[in-house]
Amino acid sequence: MTTARSQLISIEATPYYHCVSRCVRRSFLCGYDVLTQTSYEHRRGWVEKRLQHIASVFCVDVCAYAIMSNHYHVVLHINKDQAHRLSNHDVIERWLTLHRAPVLIQRFLKHEVLSKAEHTACLTIIKTWRERLCSISWFMRLLNQYIASKANQEDECTGHFWEGRFKSQALLDDKALAAAMTYVDLNPIRAGIAETPETSDYTSVKARIESLEQNQATAPYLFPFAGNPRNKMPEGLPFRLSDYLELVDWTGRQISEGKHHHIHSTQCPILERISFSTACWLNICTSIEKGLLIGTPSSIQAVLPKLNRKRCVGLRIP
Repeated sequence: MTTARSQLISIEATPYYHCVSRCVRRSFLCGYDVLTQTSYEHRRGWVEKRLQHIASVFCVDVCAYAIMSNHYHVVLHINKDQAHRLSNHDVIERWLTLHRAPVLIQRFLKHEVLSKAEHTACLTIIKTWRERLCSISWFMRLLNQYIASKANQEDECTGHFWEGRFKSQALLDDKALAAAMTYVDLNPIRAGIAETPETSDYTSVKARIESLEQNQATAPYLFPFAGNPRNKMPEGLPFRLSDYLELVDWTGRQISEGKHHHIHSTQCPILERISFSTACWLNICTSIEKGLLIGTPSSIQAVLPKLNRKRCVGLRIP
């Protein structure tokens, strides 16, 4: 039995979510299908470009992503404050980047004389669009519909491309966020299709590393790192990028098959800051998809009323 989306996504509970979409049956999103001897590698570019485009329109930030052969992962941040700061015309401009304008909105943009009822109807439409611009459900819908249509057109077939609704997990605290992002960025390494984060194609960690090499703070479509929590903290992820990259590298060395060496010189600062034992951290980073809620027991317990849930279910992080 599926769980209502209102019990999975709530901005009052947390703005951070890990989402996964998988292809139906043996459908290949990208990669090479040995059974049919067909390459779909070019489709990874479709997903990455569409993800970038939607991120530039929506008030939903992309924290991490990994595009695999028959599924993809994203860690998203609902930026409700950004949505509230948009003017009515900003909302219209963003929404019409992806949709056609209703006649009434066209008249509104042309500054035609509208009746009181028509003006009220315009404001209602704009309010709805503003809410959708910070909706993960709409974000994922516009991403998945586009890819499904394009893939079916290429395959000359119809029908479902994705395996039902996308899966979402609430990330309730900094520990859960760091674990989910690391899990996502290390997907190609665990799958054996990349040896290091910097060679993991179509991942956020590679995009961030390439930006550093080009003397850029971060890729423009990715949620930036704001550093350790502090007063008057700028908008962004509550870690330092250098700490996160060291964390990803350290974790990848521990869980990658055939790699038995360790980093002995220093422990990752982020592990010290969020009080993780290494054993606990590795367990979380290899079983992140098992729960609908991810966080410390107290974090999970605190958000149950906001998600209309009674049972304390989820992946508990000590």
